[in-house]
Amino acid sequence: MSKTPKKVLVIGGGPAGLVAAHTLCSRAQDNEEFNVTILEASSYVGGLSRTHNYKGNRMDIGGHRFFSKSDIVMDWWQSILPVEQSQEEEVEISYQGKKRSINTFTDLQSKNQGRVMLIRNRLSRIYYLRNFFSYPIKLSIDTLKKLGMINLIRIGFSYLYIRIFPRKQESTLEDFLINRFGKALYSMFFKDYTEKVWGVPCGDISAEWGAQRIKGLSITEAIKHALRSKKSVKISEDIKQKNTETSLIEKFLYPRLGPGMMWETVSEQIQEMGGEIIYETEVVGFELNESKISTVRVSHNGQIKEYQADYVISSMPIKNLVNGIKPAVPSHISKIANGLVYRDFITVGLLINQFKGGLDLKDNWVYIQEKDVKIGRLQIFNNWSPDLVSNANNIWLGLEYFCQEGDELWKLDSEEMLSFAIQEMVKLDLIIKEDVLDGTVLKVPKTYPAYFGSYGEFDVLRAHLDRLENLFLIGRNGMHRYNNQDHSMLTGMMAAEQILSGNVDKEMIWSINTEMEYHEEK
Repeated sequence: MSKTPKKVLVIGGGPAGLVAAHTLCSRAQDNEEFNVTILEASSYVGGLSRTHNYKGNRMDIGGHRFFSKSDIVMDWWQSILPVEQSQEEEVEISYQGKKRSINTFTDLQSKNQGRVMLIRNRLSRIYYLRNFFSYPIKLSIDTLKKLGMINLIRIGFSYLYIRIFPRKQESTLEDFLINRFGKALYSMFFKDYTEKVWGVPCGDISAEWGAQRIKGLSITEAIKHALRSKKSVKISEDIKQKNTETSLIEKFLYPRLGPGMMWETVSEQIQEMGGEIIYETEVVGFELNESKISTVRVSHNGQIKEYQADYVISSMPIKNLVNGIKPAVPSHISKIANGLVYRDFITVGLLINQFKGGLDLKDNWVYIQEKDVKIGRLQIFNNWSPDLVSNANNIWLGLEYFCQEGDELWKLDSEEMLSFAIQEMVKLDLIIKEDVLDGTVLKVPKTYPAYFGSYGEFDVLRAHLDRLENLFLIGRNGMHRYNNQDHSMLTGMMAAEQILSGNVDKEMIWSINTEMEYHEEK
């Protein structure tokens, strides 16, 4: 007699939710133990990792390097999209303990129809004082000429000072950065950009952001990396770069048509394995039965529907989740949830003939460390993948702005925002207006969970939600944590594994991206 399958509702079709659903479907399809449904509020999958197509020019929102220190994640990606090879070659990969050989040429031509991963060189620089500086800063003749001897002396002495007299308490992001780079280098190359991202002084941001995003990067680590880079490295080991700090990696994998290619493929596989994806479905409420969620209420095509649930895996913003719980949570829990802050994001896609003076930039992105403009970062999509731009003779740019939903920048309509962005690029001396061919504007709310507001009390909110036995919080917004794509994937995998095994330890999910390693031994 067959068992009635358990109903798993996955809220959100971003990387975390898709990986959770894929893991459940791939592991449970033989015995049909689980019925998996993804509830996605938009009309697409991938979340922030989707690819936006504008007249054949594809935009990667925020830029997604497919690189991880986790072998599990690296192998998982390659099990979905093979790495493109220049010639017919048999490659062995392993995933979930199983090894298989793939003929990459055959996969490319007959199975994947161009769905492949490219190996890309990574270059990101800083634009400061209308000059390009290596990231991290290199003590080279070029740097000396651009900064000048006085600035270099300031950098050297301030770094030596902080090594001798470090700030004993790293309670803020400012403390964290100054302890690793010295006050002069922090002021020149970190402060303004970081405050553009968050909209508040670095002294008001928790040091936890630096611990998660920058981790072991420092001047000392950068120098060690520079010395190691001069040594020969075997090509077969190059892409894993195990001994390289994540911020310093030199190569990464990248889907030929952007990150959306990965997540569209994953969504197809989920449906082939029996999972369901329901689009344009906004979760609006939860009914509790003692310490479990029994019902999830959604709005779809103007109608309210209810889904019964044995398990709920959520990557929706915690603020929205808490506000939808009935009976209502205690007032102090609601206050913390509603005090959480997000930063929102605008990308301006700009198609140009050329950079000013025929400037040839090989960067994936450029950090704009200039006080007189609002743009925070510049993506050059041609350098992520040549196939992101419809005409190889043109240059396809992504101008990134960090803002608050409803602020002055957010309120600009598309035409106004496009004009504003073009003016800034001209002001930066990077383009001339006549070389602009076309452009588009894309606004994304709740892009970056912030480490201020009520975040200092987040552990109280987390503990309350973790008491709901069948609720698993995953992903960037689901955990209110500024995860990278790979960290979000690992939280989805971990949630699925706990449901599959019946051994629930939510601390294991929260522990991902809190230390230097990814807890793979667990």
